[in-house]
Amino acid sequence: MPGDALSQDPAELRRRIDSSKAHPARVYDVFLGGKDHYPADLAAAAAGLAANPRGYLDVRHNRDFLRRAVTALAREDGIRQFLDIGTGLPTAENVHQISQRIAPESRVVYVDNDPVVLAHARALLTSGPEGRTDYIDADLKSPARILEQAAATLDFDQPVALCLVAILHFVEDEEAYPIVRELMDALPAGSRLVLSHLTEDLNPENIRAVQRTYTERGFTFVLRSRKDVERFFTEAGVEQAEPGVVPVHHWRPDHAAPVPEQPEESYLAGLDDIEKVRYRDINDVTDADINVYGGLGTKG
Repeated sequence: MPGDALSQDPAELRRRIDSSKAHPARVYDVFLGGKDHYPADLAAAAAGLAANPRGYLDVRHNRDFLRRAVTALAREDGIRQFLDIGTGLPTAENVHQISQRIAPESRVVYVDNDPVVLAHARALLTSGPEGRTDYIDADLKSPARILEQAAATLDFDQPVALCLVAILHFVEDEEAYPIVRELMDALPAGSRLVLSHLTEDLNPENIRAVQRTYTERGFTFVLRSRKDVERFFTEAGVEQAEPGVVPVHHWRPDHAAPVPEQPEESYLAGLDDIEKVRYRDINDVTDADINVYGGLGTKG
């Protein structure tokens, strides 16, 4: 049942954590300015930044794409249920915060398999009294388990927005496409698919350098073309909404990305490049900076 994972012994969670190896959720946390990571994650993020000095814009604009997509679904489309797989560590403006601010009755189920994420889930599970928020400890590669447990919180007779944001590039083709199909097949007509994915279409030299730093650390890291990303929608019977699959900073931009507070220059001067990322204004972006596609679609 959702929430069972929260009752796990904290000592057991600690035993599951391998702090010697970088984990995608924790590397992502570094780029988002979080503090819930280990030296291996920081080193991986720093290597990625060295390979692509403006690569933090991929991560931050990917997150801002999620903000805009969830806002559009809740405000314009009336979606009240969200299944967010590959949640990552709790950070500002999670799906439930965005959706429940617009529609307090919204229900959100988060899914991740990193015990560090799980250990922070209690902070994440802060639903308002009218809605509901739950957490499932599961891997994307176990869609049947995810669907079974999510059904305890979500009504699969009503539309659900499936969010697969910056997770599918960690899954090889032979598994990735069937997983998305299986998940969408279980959702009713009118459900949505929110998807973002790294690509080498846009700025191949930069992203291939990043890919090398992560594959050296044991990550699966599959860069897919626009056509390959569009295939996730078509094979799952999902019709793309305007403007289709596009670089994330061009997906219905609202120019409302939060601007971090700026510390004194003397403080910034003492930070490493990776530590400065949390203070960068992502509104300073060009097409040469982005290597992520994003899209949204509706199941017919």
